[in-house]
Amino acid sequence: QLVESGGGLVQPGGSLRLSCAASGFTLDYYAIGWFRQAPGKEREGVACISSDDGSTYYANSVVGRFTISRDNAKNTVYLQMNSLKPEDTALYYCAADYFVSSRCPREYTYWGQGTQVTVSS
Repeated sequence: QLVESGGGLVQPGGSLRLSCAASGFTLDYYAIGWFRQAPGKEREGVACISSDDGSTYYANSVVGRFTISRDNAKNTVYLQMNSLKPEDTALYYCAADYFVSSRCPREYTYWGQGTQVTVSS
């Protein structure tokens, strides 16, 4: 099970840190991805972190503003979001897949329920 937290309402330019906590399994050999879906739009990948060496990958729209990290000891992955924009408003999901690689998988097995992020003044 994956549980996201940390969402909320923030003003443009503000920051939030999302957490994705796993229970029932350890994340050590899992690649983790963060996705988002805004109303009326398709789900898009935001960032992912590999299981092997912690390589990170980002969507062009968040490069330089978002940072994904993992703490295997806490069985948790984070998404630090800075310089937030109204267009970042969406339901954010984390997903996990057993994928021992320095890359990220195309498909994910486990998904959380999502946490809402709203950027508005």
